[in-house]
Amino acid sequence: MSVQLAEKTKLMRIYQPTLIPGILQTAEYAQAILKRSIERHRIPDDLEAGVAKRLERQQLLYRGDRRFHILVAEQALYTTVGGDGVMLGQLDRLLAAIGLPRVSFGVVPSIAELPMQITNFVMFDDKKVMVETPAAELTITQPREITVYGQTFDALAGQSVTGDVARTLIRRALTIRIQAE
Repeated sequence: MSVQLAEKTKLMRIYQPTLIPGILQTAEYAQAILKRSIERHRIPDDLEAGVAKRLERQQLLYRGDRRFHILVAEQALYTTVGGDGVMLGQLDRLLAAIGLPRVSFGVVPSIAELPMQITNFVMFDDKKVMVETPAAELTITQPREITVYGQTFDALAGQSVTGDVARTLIRRALTIRIQAE
């Protein structure tokens, strides 16, 4: 995600089906994700700089007047990244994120009926959508296609749970992790 683009965005909509979005990742979670990417793609090892940059981007949550509407599928609460200890810290971070004033956070329950086959995406207002694939990052700028992503996000948001119900799902995932240790 481009920090400059994010800084110009008033409403950022993020959907992630299997992982926690970078804007909410702990340093340990980000390190595990980025380490995998470095190994898989055989790119130069700039792990420390990558983690620092990801954490720096999180300052967007606290500066300016932009808003974030973040949705994760329930599976993202259970996908293991970096082991149980890392996941405990990450799930605790999500509980804290629910209370952030500029963040609307929802969990799409595993029993929700999805509108279609979906991948992760980030919407920057109604101007641009970025999609990460295993091989590349796609940038969508065609208004008709952006509209489809907006409709998809709205359908997912309609299926999501927020507030205390989202906290309950996160705590359930935390309890399972604690019991597994």
